[in-house]
Amino acid sequence: MIKNKTHPFENILSVSEENLLFELRGINEILWQNFLLNPRRLRGSDFLMRWSQGVWSEHRLIEAAATTKKFFAIPYGPSGTAPTDNVREFELYFEKLETAGLGNVKRPDLLVFKIEEKPEVDTFVNSIGGLKQLPFIPEKDLQNLIKRAMIAVECENSLWVAEKMPDFHSELTPQKRLKGKLGLKKNAVLPTVIIKEEDRKPLRRWEKKNNIPIHIWHVFYDRAYGLAFNDAEKLIRKGLIEPTIQIFQAPGGAITKKIIYKYYYHYAYPLAISTEEPKLAPDFVQDKNGHILPYVKFEGGSLQFTKEALDLLEGIQ
Repeated sequence: MIKNKTHPFENILSVSEENLLFELRGINEILWQNFLLNPRRLRGSDFLMRWSQGVWSEHRLIEAAATTKKFFAIPYGPSGTAPTDNVREFELYFEKLETAGLGNVKRPDLLVFKIEEKPEVDTFVNSIGGLKQLPFIPEKDLQNLIKRAMIAVECENSLWVAEKMPDFHSELTPQKRLKGKLGLKKNAVLPTVIIKEEDRKPLRRWEKKNNIPIHIWHVFYDRAYGLAFNDAEKLIRKGLIEPTIQIFQAPGGAITKKIIYKYYYHYAYPLAISTEEPKLAPDFVQDKNGHILPYVKFEGGSLQFTKEALDLLEGIQ
């Protein structure tokens, strides 16, 4: 098994090699590539974009749940409850988690509830000092919150317009490498729902311990897809989805290899469609010496849950 020992802050901002190549394609020179953001080295705008996109996608999912008037979601994992308006404060938050010995504790990113549970959930969250305190509280003390959830959600996102990906409308056909089972060519470019190998065991453990089903919600620029974690595991056992080794680079420059699983959107349910596209706005960070690192951040936009997603949520008892 490929191990990942990067610091939680660097792990959450890590960018896959294919996304780095995608972002830098056609650019011959990056004047800020050796920029240092003290105290942790932050090279290039890709990592700041990764942070901005992650924050944006989770907020859009929470807003989409709220607009249904039937369900609502709250951030539960450390990435969702961390500060969102300052990358330095974001880093310090993970330093605090690391100091408390909780930096590598794996929790789903969101908890989703029926709207009837909102008064009790709000009361509980207020009693512990707000959402930002959740990662610092042992789960044994959060059972009154967890037991009210319908599902837990692991969030992923990709810098792609899903409907414009080359193999978006490709049909699954028998593949030799899959021993005749249905699939697509190995280098197909299409929307997928991604799960990291390193997350599978802790997610299984969390799901079994809390008896709450986990779903993976993967957000693209124009739409989102969902996949039940149990269904994802079945696809692996059936040999329909193969592991992929992917290279990730962390802000400090560390290179790691991770095993991931890419599930064709054909196996997922359409979760949400964009009703308002986000804007890509210029921004920058400045270190104490006055050095500036520009990047592009996501602003606005909205997602609306599909009928399939609403039917699925309404069917959960």
